[in-house]
Amino acid sequence: MAALFTGKVLTGNRERDEVETERELGRALENKVLLLYFGSGQCPRCRQFAPILKDFFLHLTDEFYVERASQLVLVYVSRDETEEQQSAFLRSMPKRWLAVPFGDAFKRDLELRFGVSEVPAVVVLRPDGKVIVGNAVDEIRRMGPACFRNWQEAAELVDRNFLLAEDFDELSRRSITDPFRRLKYKVEKTPEEKKKGRKEDGEESP
Repeated sequence: MAALFTGKVLTGNRERDEVETERELGRALENKVLLLYFGSGQCPRCRQFAPILKDFFLHLTDEFYVERASQLVLVYVSRDETEEQQSAFLRSMPKRWLAVPFGDAFKRDLELRFGVSEVPAVVVLRPDGKVIVGNAVDEIRRMGPACFRNWQEAAELVDRNFLLAEDFDELSRRSITDPFRRLKYKVEKTPEEKKKGRKEDGEESP
């Protein structure tokens, strides 16, 4: 996953902003499911979704809800109009979030790479950078933290120690549906990878 950010920097969402070094990024992203959250603090739909995403993230990573933080990291890719707007939004979000620095052209590269045209959008990636879900906004709204297990299995990061409180009553029934979840979360290709694949197969670009 760190390869996606090679030569780039991410800002840590802390009391005092700190730029993550490449070594720190490697540790932060290694062996984790990565969420790229494309949004804006001024977008009405984003303002509705942001509290849901915040709660989702906290339920998976905060010791108040889970004994051990799940294998999850989130990077905010903003469409905020000013640096002050981006900073104000991040101050209301969990401190574990990372962010692409304001004004960094890399934000546009990420939008193009993952075909993001509207916000809010949450792209879910495996540790190797492959796409698990192109936009998980509706899934997060509908399922909440429970959908993380599906992504975890698709990313082949099975952590038997991670269980939500309500999971203990569902263990037997869940085993029946596991094969269907694995089929549903077949890793997606990015628009760039699909285009490259067509060229390698000798197909003409449209």
